[in-house]
Amino acid sequence: MKLLITGGGGFLGARLARTLLARGTLDGQRIERMVLTDIAPPPADLVADPRVEARTGALLTQTEALKTEAFDGVFHLASAVSGECEADFDLGLRSNLDSTRALLDALRANVNAGGKVTRFVFSSSVAVFGPDPAVPFPKLVADDTLPTPQTSYGTQKLICEHLIADYTRKGYLDGRAARLMTVTVRPGKPNGAASSFFSGIIREPLAGVESICPVSPDVSHPMASPTRTVEGLIAVYEATREAFVGRTALNLPGLNVRVADMLDALEEVAGPKVRALVRFERDERVAGIVANWPSGATAVRAGKLGLHPHDNFADIIRLYIEDCKAQPNANQTLKGLSL
Repeated sequence: MKLLITGGGGFLGARLARTLLARGTLDGQRIERMVLTDIAPPPADLVADPRVEARTGALLTQTEALKTEAFDGVFHLASAVSGECEADFDLGLRSNLDSTRALLDALRANVNAGGKVTRFVFSSSVAVFGPDPAVPFPKLVADDTLPTPQTSYGTQKLICEHLIADYTRKGYLDGRAARLMTVTVRPGKPNGAASSFFSGIIREPLAGVESICPVSPDVSHPMASPTRTVEGLIAVYEATREAFVGRTALNLPGLNVRVADMLDALEEVAGPKVRALVRFERDERVAGIVANWPSGATAVRAGKLGLHPHDNFADIIRLYIEDCKAQPNANQTLKGLSL
């Protein structure tokens, strides 16, 4: 089979690619070719795999050529992140909405020309939910909670969910949208996402570096490890149409935790000196965005696919530490453990 992963050079896309290549199969089919697209090249280990083809550049510039190229499956992960979309409205529209529609139209053109219907997994976001004066905001958002996004990023993700559902209804693709919880702990440097600090308050202290938390310790939010997120995307792909149930998006599982709970877990795993490297300094821009996000979520439909969150946040931290130990720069990324 031939797969396309947009955003394949990013952290989550690269991790998904590695997982699929290691498995060798997806939904019972052997993976023979994998195309990774992103604005930056994918990591060297992926490029070295003979099954992988890397295409570098904005997705919007690549979609015209995709109209005549058949794919068995697509994982559409590429997007501008939340903070970027608030700061640059046009960037969000172009990267999230225009690129997605162009990709969908490329797949539609292929079907109209007699090609196969592609299975399509879209990484939506918990940011599609938000408080609206006309709609009570539940403590826990569910699969069937009415989405009322309060950010441009969330709005763009929700529009894409509906586009994918309609293209599926029309028979142009077999689309499934999965709402990702905030993925943490992400390695590397902070990105433009408003949620970036959720990883930073764990990652930086473990590296022996001070981290600033821009929100209150009482802020609660659903979190998922990179491992469980990738497992969720694959399970959504492999689910039968009947098991996925309908065309509407589902929530992937997340662990509902407060910032204070995250720091308690950090102290449990790495000690009080590491926890002490986190300093609270409110950032009104970030705090304002996060205040419009859910404090928790449920994932009943995903549970029926066998997907579940971790039992506790300490386990998520331990997974990150194990990932770091496997990298050549572990002495730097885990420098805080020697404090």
